Amino acid sequence: MSSLLRRWPSLCKIEYGSSAIAENIVQKILAAHLRAGNLAAGSIIRLAIDQVLTQDATGTMAFLQFAATGLERIKVPLAVSYVDHNILQNDFRNPDDHRYLQSVAAKFGAYFSRPGNGICHQVHLERFARPGGLMLGADSHTPTAGGLGMLAIGTGGLDVATVMAGDLYEMKMPEVMLVRLTGQLAQPWVTAMDVIMEILRRLTVKGGVGKILEFAGPGVTTLNLTERATITNMGAELGATTSIFPSDELTRRYLRAQGREKDWMALTADHGALYDEELEIDLGQLEPLMAKPHSPDDVVAIGELSGKKVDQVCIGSCTNSSYQVLKAVASILDGRSVAPHCDLTINPGSKQVYEMVAREGDVAKMIAAGARMLESACGPCIGMGQAPQTSGISVRSFNRNFPGRCGNRSAFVYLCNPLAAAVIALQGEIVDPRTTDVTVAEVKEPAQFVINDNMILPPSSSPETVEIIRGPNIQDVPVKQPLANQLACEVLLKVGDNISTDDIMPAGSNILPLRSNIPAIAEFVFYGIDASFAQRAKKAKYGMIVGGENYGQGSSREHAALAPMYLGVEVVLTKSLARIHKANLINYGILPLEFEVPESYEEIRQGDRIEIGDVRTQLISGEAHFDLVVQPAGKRIRAKAALSEREVKTLKAGGLLAYVKMSA
Repeated sequence: MSSLLRRWPSLCKIEYGSSAIAENIVQKILAAHLRAGNLAAGSIIRLAIDQVLTQDATGTMAFLQFAATGLERIKVPLAVSYVDHNILQNDFRNPDDHRYLQSVAAKFGAYFSRPGNGICHQVHLERFARPGGLMLGADSHTPTAGGLGMLAIGTGGLDVATVMAGDLYEMKMPEVMLVRLTGQLAQPWVTAMDVIMEILRRLTVKGGVGKILEFAGPGVTTLNLTERATITNMGAELGATTSIFPSDELTRRYLRAQGREKDWMALTADHGALYDEELEIDLGQLEPLMAKPHSPDDVVAIGELSGKKVDQVCIGSCTNSSYQVLKAVASILDGRSVAPHCDLTINPGSKQVYEMVAREGDVAKMIAAGARMLESACGPCIGMGQAPQTSGISVRSFNRNFPGRCGNRSAFVYLCNPLAAAVIALQGEIVDPRTTDVTVAEVKEPAQFVINDNMILPPSSSPETVEIIRGPNIQDVPVKQPLANQLACEVLLKVGDNISTDDIMPAGSNILPLRSNIPAIAEFVFYGIDASFAQRAKKAKYGMIVGGENYGQGSSREHAALAPMYLGVEVVLTKSLARIHKANLINYGILPLEFEVPESYEEIRQGDRIEIGDVRTQLISGEAHFDLVVQPAGKRIRAKAALSEREVKTLKAGGLLAYVKMSA
């Protein structure tokens, strides 16, 4: 067993199954970690957290915020800092951030996963996640660990920073949706990704808002751990709080193969457990599916798009980059060639995966076919290299295809399972793989994974000797002034439905290196939608953004709230808000309002001036209501804000960091 495993700290001691009332898995885990509130849907609950993770796109801010608390050591039982998003080292900025994260992890008490060790969610599944635990991650795809029976919730970096400082995590108790799986996948061309895309087709990107998906039924036992993790990973695209599978003998087998059987525990719902909603999926009825541009819920049968020429295929990401996936992809490519007009890139999910497929000859098969092997990192998924050509068509085994996320706003990105993607790369056009003569090997989970933790560094045992390395691009976190009682804001921008955090704060290789420098990255807020936004906001000084349904969907990146706050945005007024983005707005002191009457959206134009009086007085826990005066027309509309007592105090203080300091 790895020496690293023996150094892990013990986690919170918890007991399950002691209740006389039949409980589902979500209730069991939350009850064991509950410190305040009750588990009735909609109630505010406060939870003790076992594990936190950050990655380099969110970690620099999170650790700067933790350092601002003045504490010398992280108080959560286990914290891991990953470098996986901003791998490209075109200049000093990314490597400076990597060294900063390595030094603060060593000093403050976090494990550090070095660049090249892999994507945070794949590595965490392999080396840290455990059934029955409760994790918070500064990344929206943190629910990947739910495939292993861990309740893992994505959130903003500031929430993670305060939890690392010893605070409880507060949220509204979600509803629990039972997803009952029956039958088994009709192999070989239907995969776990088709399961979650079928759920997206039925529920849409808004269908999981305010819910946790709990999977059960006889079909669960036909899915191995990495297949389950694919489903919980992409469940984030539903807007769900998280997703979770039971912990069973397959979970135990996976942990044994990872040298971590001691972390296993059985965890299933009690007989007679109740759910708020139920959805049934017959795995045997699924077929290969594809999401069309530009939303992961615009799903059709892949055969409906047959014949469309493809310029690029990308296989990997935290959704589909496991050992089993890459072995199967290699078997498809073996002895064949990628179409001459099509590029194929492959990024293994972790160093463990990469090393194993390299040792077993699969990398050679992929390279021989014409694939470009990338680092074990997020890469093209976050727009960090491999952008498609102008108006190019890219097919990806990833979880998101929002406009511009790939690094080129003119491109068209389609999503499908990795096996179908490999066949498409060979054909050079979209095709239902079942109609070809290509074959794929059935790959079983290995009895023993290669375990080499030399790229996971433990925290220093002598933190007083560690010097924090901070490069010139790492600037202090801006702090907002307390919320004013009278607001008069210019409507800086009016946008429609399903605006993503990629739309608000673009990623890509040119912008992400600025993530530690808020004044610099703020220049790119809404850059793909309105390149003049930042200048207009600075001129206005006090601004408002007006949006439609599901504003702020997608990535957890807090920069989509932090950078607008820096530019003077005081209010975001929408028809509805995505969960993580709403929390991030509150954390940075931006008032999140929703129209009481959705049709009032039509009454506001860009450039209008919105006046709100007695803001602090009317800001109450529960549901606060506000009168908004739209000038120059003088129209009055009503808006509301559903807030907890803590969120009210946070907004009044000017943000979570200010509130935590005041409460210390």
